[in-house]
Amino acid sequence: MIFRRALQRELASVAGATFTVLFSILVTWTLITILGRAAGGKVDSGDVLALIGLAVVNYQPTILILTSFISVLVVITRSYRDSEMVVWFASGQSLARWIVPVLTFGLPIVAVVAALSFVVIPWAQLKSSEFSQRFEKREDLQRVAPGQFRESAGANRVFFVESTGGRASPVVQNVFVNTVEKGLTTTVVAKEGVIEPDGKGGQYLVLKNGRRYSGTPGRADFQSMEFERYRMRVATQVPVLGDVKVGGLSTPALLALPPNPYTRAELQYRMTAPIMCVVLMLLAIPLGFVNPRAGASTNLILALLIFFTYLNLTKAAEKAVEQGRLAFATGWWPLHLLVVLAAVVLFAWRMNVNHRLHPMVVLNALRRRRLLQSASVKGGAQ
Repeated sequence: MIFRRALQRELASVAGATFTVLFSILVTWTLITILGRAAGGKVDSGDVLALIGLAVVNYQPTILILTSFISVLVVITRSYRDSEMVVWFASGQSLARWIVPVLTFGLPIVAVVAALSFVVIPWAQLKSSEFSQRFEKREDLQRVAPGQFRESAGANRVFFVESTGGRASPVVQNVFVNTVEKGLTTTVVAKEGVIEPDGKGGQYLVLKNGRRYSGTPGRADFQSMEFERYRMRVATQVPVLGDVKVGGLSTPALLALPPNPYTRAELQYRMTAPIMCVVLMLLAIPLGFVNPRAGASTNLILALLIFFTYLNLTKAAEKAVEQGRLAFATGWWPLHLLVVLAAVVLFAWRMNVNHRLHPMVVLNALRRRRLLQSASVKGGAQ
């Protein structure tokens, strides 16, 4: 009981530190990515914080899986390095006795990962798609960021505005519009502009207090006129509701759809995260062996290689199911079974006390070598 409590406290402490580091890296990377998209005019600057939060939620299962894997590995590696495992094995305890306390620590994390995969992430992806679609369906003038030239959806008009009245106001200040149509170039500048619907599904850009220049480049027949109010029709995107991607569907809605490669691949993706979390924690127990005289960095590097290889292979399996090259019934379990078998083999190897590479054998050999060295030093001194 004392051992379990101490182990769970240590696991929780290491997990907290690991999660903090990984989460900080993730937030920083996401912040840079979303701000770059906002600066490029691909997302609304007012939606940056919401998009950052949704993007962070999407990566939480991966962060939690890696946190649990590294935490178990680091704690067991420290036990070997500090020779606590010598006492453990010498008292007749088996390495398999670590499974229960490790799972006691890890099952709440597995439950959180499952909730994220099956409930929270589909909602986050749906909201993220809504933000993107809402921005894409905004009028051309409203999509212009102040101080930037922006091309219209029809690629025949360029807008520039100096400032806007905010998200709540459709009015923009100091507008520049350049239109090329049938070889005729029209340039309009105005102090302010606003989008007004015509009541028939179309829209007009209404400009006030400006000047209009019209003509053909290379010729001297340009026309100039001043105006107090000028209306020009702008390209309007028909607000057609696009199909919701399978990633944004709730799990009950996903299961209710007729089976097809896309829905099955998405279901496999949602099932993979909690399974990976359990399997990797079990794999970390026998993988945590380290020579007390050696450093622990080798184990950590090997663990990261295993994690990313495992993760990439699951992505490849999901892609194969999505493309129809692999059936769902035979696509979701073989890789996990292979990793479980690897964990079983490692457990059997570490628990085979007669094997020359068993931790107890290695530790006893080191102790005998140390005793022999100390005896030879004392004999030489005499």
